[in-house]
Amino acid sequence: MEGGWIIEGLIIVVLLMFSAFFSGSETALTAVSRARIFQLIKEGNKRAIRVEALHNMKDRLIGAILLGNNMVNIAAAALATTLAIRWFGVEMGPLYATIVMTITVLIFSEVLPKTIAIHHSEKVALSVSYALSIVVKILMPITMVVQLLIRGVLRVVGLDHTKSSLVSAADVIRGTIELHHSEGEMEKEDRDMLGSILDLGEREVGEVMVHRKHVDAIDMALEPDAIIDQAINSVHSRIPLYKDSPDNIIGILHVKDVLKLVMSRKTGITREMIRRIAGKPWFVPESTTLDDQLFAFRHRRKHFACVVDEYGAFLGIVTLEDIIEEIVGDIDDEHDALEIDDIMPYGDNAYRVDGTVTIRDLNRHLDWSLPDEHATTIAGLILHEAEMIPEEGAVFEFYNIRFTIAQREGNQITQLIIEPLLEEDADA
Repeated sequence: MEGGWIIEGLIIVVLLMFSAFFSGSETALTAVSRARIFQLIKEGNKRAIRVEALHNMKDRLIGAILLGNNMVNIAAAALATTLAIRWFGVEMGPLYATIVMTITVLIFSEVLPKTIAIHHSEKVALSVSYALSIVVKILMPITMVVQLLIRGVLRVVGLDHTKSSLVSAADVIRGTIELHHSEGEMEKEDRDMLGSILDLGEREVGEVMVHRKHVDAIDMALEPDAIIDQAINSVHSRIPLYKDSPDNIIGILHVKDVLKLVMSRKTGITREMIRRIAGKPWFVPESTTLDDQLFAFRHRRKHFACVVDEYGAFLGIVTLEDIIEEIVGDIDDEHDALEIDDIMPYGDNAYRVDGTVTIRDLNRHLDWSLPDEHATTIAGLILHEAEMIPEEGAVFEFYNIRFTIAQREGNQITQLIIEPLLEEDADA
């Protein structure tokens, strides 16, 4: 029958269309955003519900797609080979069929549908969800047998298919943030802020606290007038009170309460009165994570806590503002003292840095990636890497950066010159 080849050709075209359907569906369901699908489900989109159901049966889905795709491709190739043999003979027919079908399948059943699916993954995934759900159900008996065979093979070679490397949601979000920043779709400040929110569960209070060396505290042994003057003239609204030693915090004095006391009692104010208006100090371990401390601040409706180590020794203070600054950066108001920046350009390619600058702030400011696992400040990083207290003028090279000790007070590194090494310096 001379017209038979037309029907066979149409069958081949239909089979190639099925192949394109399977290829595009696989790519679309792989590339579609799970977060976007979840949002559509919350909006009541039934097609999104089917897409999520397909995602939840990955083994069956992959098996059905690959089985269907291979079936239609093999059928199309076999039929094309039959036609080619009929037209060109046994010797050249298979060769021509292989060439034509390879090009046709590659272009129209693989590259074209997958390209469309990548650029329109959500639309394609929602469109094919119903048809693909039917295909998965029809091919389920076969795919289940295939899965059993695969699991048996994996057991033989000693692989456990039930164990997979799971990536945390936070890591996925971090990767997305970094990707959008690298592509120029997100400002550095926005990237730092979003990344800092994700890091709250990994950073501890001890990393952001104000060290006791820099805490403005008031000695209860002072005369009442001196205590009042020191509190009112302070740039802080809450001030620790100590007895005998700055490490012995006995109360937190709120300036507003001091002003109320002064207004109500012009004279005759005693230490006991001041002691009574002081709030009870709240002590928290230095190992408390920032997200836990933030929740505790909100729950207890407090903004101020004293930080202690595992032995109960006073280390410093942490405030709600300290945690917020970890997210949004430094917050200065009109009462904050004006200070010279802790990170200043020094020459063409170097920076003069205060030793108390945290590694995190330095990384954020200069977009570097110095490690902060073993030290909080840049001076601490030098001590950790050098394993000694260096003299002024000492030079170290770590992490492709040259560190010069510019100033030291006692055993504390107070100023450094930091210079990234050029390629020729690093290779030397």
